Amino acid sequence: MRFCAASDQATLVYLGEEIGLPAHERVLRLLRLLQKDPPDWLRNLQPAYTSLMVTFDPGKIDQGNVEVVLRQFEQRAKTTRRPKPHTVEIPVCYGEEFGPDLEDVANLHALQPREVVTLHTSRSYHAYFLGFAPGFAYLGQLPKEIAMPRLEIPRKNVPPGSVGIAGRQTAVYPYATPGGWRLIGRTPVSMFRADRQPMAAISIGDKVNFRAISREDFVKLEST
Repeated sequence: MRFCAASDQATLVYLGEEIGLPAHERVLRLLRLLQKDPPDWLRNLQPAYTSLMVTFDPGKIDQGNVEVVLRQFEQRAKTTRRPKPHTVEIPVCYGEEFGPDLEDVANLHALQPREVVTLHTSRSYHAYFLGFAPGFAYLGQLPKEIAMPRLEIPRKNVPPGSVGIAGRQTAVYPYATPGGWRLIGRTPVSMFRADRQPMAAISIGDKVNFRAISREDFVKLEST
């Protein structure tokens, strides 16, 4: 457990040095315990791959005492059982106008486009955290056989529902936004709706499975 002051009212708690489930499990346990039993000085919690940013009221506590209390919480979190992860299935139509970068991904790795799709749908992904835009979940780990760098020049407009990959991450764009991830498909499922509870289709800690569908299925699901 390592601490770093992020400002006069925020501290970063590092619970591991490598991106992966062991470190993120510690992040989740500490996050859930602080959400369940929040100290009166706690203002906000922002989880990431291996860290948790804790924002506090400097009128009630200082950095040193925040560290003391968080160490105590982390000890308690070790014995706290976490609920079984929720599984989310996302139907995706891959390639062509839905996934304009699928051919490039395949060519760079000397694969056929269908092999890229098979690899992308071959595993369950862990939702490490949400960021960039409401409902945008960072999912990992993408098979190394199809890992890709981001585009050198980001697109000015990525359609909502676009499924992208970057490095060993994959994600679904919830809105039409600029973006530099490689687009390999699109889902008709809404990733974020303000009139829904929960508003985001994916929550931190969820397991996410992608399922390939046809263009016809995409149109049917889009209209429901």
